[in-house]
Amino acid sequence: MTRIDIDLENLSESYSFEYVARASNGAVLYQSGGSVLLASVCTQVDEEINEDFVPLSVQYIEKSYAKSKFPSGFIKREGKPSEFEILTSRLIDRTLRPLFPKGYGHNTSIIVMVLSYDGESDLQLNALNAASCALYVSDLPLESLQDNAVSGVRIGRVNDTFIVNPSARQLKESECDIFISGRGEELLMIEMKAMRTQRGANELAESEFLSAIELAKNYISHATNTYHQLFSPYRKQKLNLKIAQNGLDKSLYERICKNYKEQMSAALSFMAKSESLQHIHTLTSQVAKDCHLEQDEAQKYVFAFKKQYVRSMILNSQKRADGRGLTEVRPIHIETNILPFVHGSVLFTRGQTQALVSATIGTESDAQNYEMLESKVALKRRFLFHYNFPPFSVGEAGIIGSVGRRELGHGNLARNALQSSINENDKSIRLVSEILESNGSSSMASVCGGSLALCACGIQVNSLIAGVAMGLVTEGDRYAILTDISGLEDHDGDMDFKVAGGYKGISAMQMDIKLGGITQEILKNALFQAKDARTHILSIMEVARASIVLNEAILPKSESFMIPPHKIVEVIGAGGKVIKDIIERFAVNIDLVRESGMVSINADNVENLRKAKAFIMDVVSGGGEKIDWESYKVGEQFVGKIKKIADFGVFVELPRGGDGLVHISKITQDRGQKLSDILQDVSELECEILSQNKNKVELGLVKS
Repeated sequence: MTRIDIDLENLSESYSFEYVARASNGAVLYQSGGSVLLASVCTQVDEEINEDFVPLSVQYIEKSYAKSKFPSGFIKREGKPSEFEILTSRLIDRTLRPLFPKGYGHNTSIIVMVLSYDGESDLQLNALNAASCALYVSDLPLESLQDNAVSGVRIGRVNDTFIVNPSARQLKESECDIFISGRGEELLMIEMKAMRTQRGANELAESEFLSAIELAKNYISHATNTYHQLFSPYRKQKLNLKIAQNGLDKSLYERICKNYKEQMSAALSFMAKSESLQHIHTLTSQVAKDCHLEQDEAQKYVFAFKKQYVRSMILNSQKRADGRGLTEVRPIHIETNILPFVHGSVLFTRGQTQALVSATIGTESDAQNYEMLESKVALKRRFLFHYNFPPFSVGEAGIIGSVGRRELGHGNLARNALQSSINENDKSIRLVSEILESNGSSSMASVCGGSLALCACGIQVNSLIAGVAMGLVTEGDRYAILTDISGLEDHDGDMDFKVAGGYKGISAMQMDIKLGGITQEILKNALFQAKDARTHILSIMEVARASIVLNEAILPKSESFMIPPHKIVEVIGAGGKVIKDIIERFAVNIDLVRESGMVSINADNVENLRKAKAFIMDVVSGGGEKIDWESYKVGEQFVGKIKKIADFGVFVELPRGGDGLVHISKITQDRGQKLSDILQDVSELECEILSQNKNKVELGLVKS
């Protein structure tokens, strides 16, 4: 075993080689503080997949024993990955996938397992560095890692000062969270989100963001050079793996480009409006027939022609397949509150991308319970964003199944973009984006629709948030940055760069590079070009916000107020009797915080909320409803107002305060009938007291 200790800025690491998982193509036991991770790389040398993608899978797995915990749930064994595990797997994948050469066809898996966790380490940073190291020392012939290693870094910001690799405590106080990976001078992947503090939403201005990027680049350059020098002696002898080359006959390719230019232009015109490959498949069949090629072989020529055609058009004529200029945003159309029984809804259409975003407001009990490795009890997430991508959105036949990694990733990006803009923290909010049509940047359409959906249900926000996806096409020293990319440009371009924010700056962003790195100049130009597009989109969104008509009739009413913390027990009552009575009597939901004395009431109408609050304040002041239960005698008859109809009976208001119950058996013997139907137009009942035991009064109906 060989162990190497490395001290970087605010990060101490230990890497152990030739120690564990020695049957894999590359492995490392990684330690930072008390956290220990195992990263391994395995590839199927004897199998080759002939597809137009890198057959790479990445799994990040947290073991409960790493924090001396039992797995939650009935089956005490790790099972379905958590959202954090899936998002961390995506983060690693998006960094390492561009390092594999085009034509790499061997099924490869990277697995990172957390074996011990000290509760302080940055597990995402640890996992990426461990996985990158395992790949670096492996025997896979990756030229991209010949002269450099890969590193990640997290940047926080406290009191306007950027911090490299902030501690867990510093990150909780941070105004932003920026995660960047790269090698040498090149950036490979960026994720960023603004974090709300007492100072507000903390949107990060483009100039400030570039300062953070420069800080990260300096760190990555030093870290990757250190890794390269220290780890290179432990690299395994490289395998002689077959990497599929282009394999296209040059003269045949040129003939296809010349003879089918008009058909390709027509196909691209169609693809500019839809992500469907229908016209490309038709052209492929024609090329296969005319050139006596197999369908798969013809497809390689057609796809290569398509990519070259799209890129050449952009670089040479500064025009795109749909006729737009490089900085032009597609037409936007917005409709608000189109769903009458939804708290808030927005139909956001940009070009051929359409998102229907719905907002639902709830109480603390509606919040999402979730666990982290370090948490001893379930945590609560009050703001949820769920993104759905049904197959009909791209014209495909299929069934809607369980949520995939891509959908989780897009939903997480949209949640990060909007969360810091929300002023209210006493409600649970769920946004759901249904993608009804997709041709590029459906996640950014979800951000725009989601921001307006918050306003459409009356949620207070600091600013509207707009999102736009940027693209990049490069050739030598030439490059073109594209605003609001379509699916075609996303597929054949070199960068997918999503930026969301308000008027002051960026609230979230995500960048993936397909060509192996990006310069500071390109990043700067892309950021400010995205800012111009964002300002344009925000101006259209403001017009839509001004025309919002709230669904007042169905919007829940809520109010939060403070009472002395020691009075909470009186509001609850013995065995919860008082609070149950309030909830039942006034048809409200109540959340209590014992430590602070915060009381939150949610009701379907203002009148019920007012009555419930008055009742609680009366209890707190030592009042409360004084009812002389002993005054009610068996046989007493009266006419009382119906207070509530339940499945088992009817609560009727008693003449001197309190309620009595008429059981369903006293009204009907047909259990198939609903009391709500029987008493549909009845507001009062003539009753007789059948029995009385303290505050429980049983009633019967007086027969006329």
